[in-house]
Amino acid sequence: MGLTSHKVLALAILAAVLVTTATVWLWPRLARTSWRSVLGRIGALLATQLTVLCALALAANNYFSFYSSWGDLLGTGNRGAVTVRSGPGADGDGRKAAGAVVVQVLGTEAVQGGGVVGRDPGRVGRIDSVRIPGPASGLSTDGYVYLPPQYFRPDRQNSRFPAAIVLTGFPGDARNLITRLNYPGAALNLMAAGRMQPTVLVLMRPSPAMPADTECEDVPGGPQSETYFAKDVPRVVEDSYRVAADPHAWAVMGDSTGGYCALKLTMRDPGAFLTGASLSGYYRAAEDATTGDLFKGSERRRDEADLLWRLRNLPQPAVSVLVAGTAEGDGAYQQQTDAFVAAVRPPMTVTTATLPSGGHNFRTWERLLPPALEFLSQHLRVPPG
Repeated sequence: MGLTSHKVLALAILAAVLVTTATVWLWPRLARTSWRSVLGRIGALLATQLTVLCALALAANNYFSFYSSWGDLLGTGNRGAVTVRSGPGADGDGRKAAGAVVVQVLGTEAVQGGGVVGRDPGRVGRIDSVRIPGPASGLSTDGYVYLPPQYFRPDRQNSRFPAAIVLTGFPGDARNLITRLNYPGAALNLMAAGRMQPTVLVLMRPSPAMPADTECEDVPGGPQSETYFAKDVPRVVEDSYRVAADPHAWAVMGDSTGGYCALKLTMRDPGAFLTGASLSGYYRAAEDATTGDLFKGSERRRDEADLLWRLRNLPQPAVSVLVAGTAEGDGAYQQQTDAFVAAVRPPMTVTTATLPSGGHNFRTWERLLPPALEFLSQHLRVPPG
């Protein structure tokens, strides 16, 4: 049974109830002063706490989708070579371009939004569950590609579409972007209201080297995550779907760690993305037990991963970014954002979207999602030809 299986959670809850009941029933018999009774009480308390904590941990993981499988949790998942096959719409008309590396389509998901739940791509679009290989980085990860309804309409069969990479926080599962934030549904509603142009969404985790948190960095002697997101993902998606191969047509956005990555990739790789949006993202790479030593002792690399340092010490790129968050309730976010905004100079531009209050959580990001998608849509452009 899988880590997120309801049966696993039910068994964990049942075990917690049974162990707790047994502890209460046996406690009078253990209320003696012998060493066996003392050890029995200690064992009963440890067993009760362990089973209750396991049940709570499983419930929390099912709710937040921190880990999607036992292999994901233990870091033992299959990291072998990826078998790829041509995805729908490859090379514009379903034929794989010569020498192209394309996504592996694993299945499809129902789209929820626009007042409907369904699989009719002409009405709601389509969500492909995919594995995206990285020919330049050697990395790969699973995610989802949302194709808007216009992608399937006869009058748009020769059209190329803009695209946006959407990244979760760490260690969240890409599925959160469908089940918790529902990017496809939000985009569908905005398109129906005429507030967003048809856009392909590539929904992913912010680290293609789980369980490590790479902070979208090319780690010396380690995972080349920046290369994966800035070079591999756009190239592979362009070879798999009718997506325009131009930085004007590409954006990247995300929440928390994904928000930091969105700003970082836009500022450091304007040849890939000219638009970025951050929902409660931070401005300096995290360094902790999940990241390890990202910079291998290089202060220069550490500085270059600090977005404020970049603004103050390097030429600013001709990109447009949105920073979205809350004025209160998210620690030092507002102060850090004020400093970031104050440091931006032309040709770079920055827009802010701020809620009066809210925590660092899905409820906040759900409220910030529509204006962020609108911002991307206003800046994405498919060049003619």
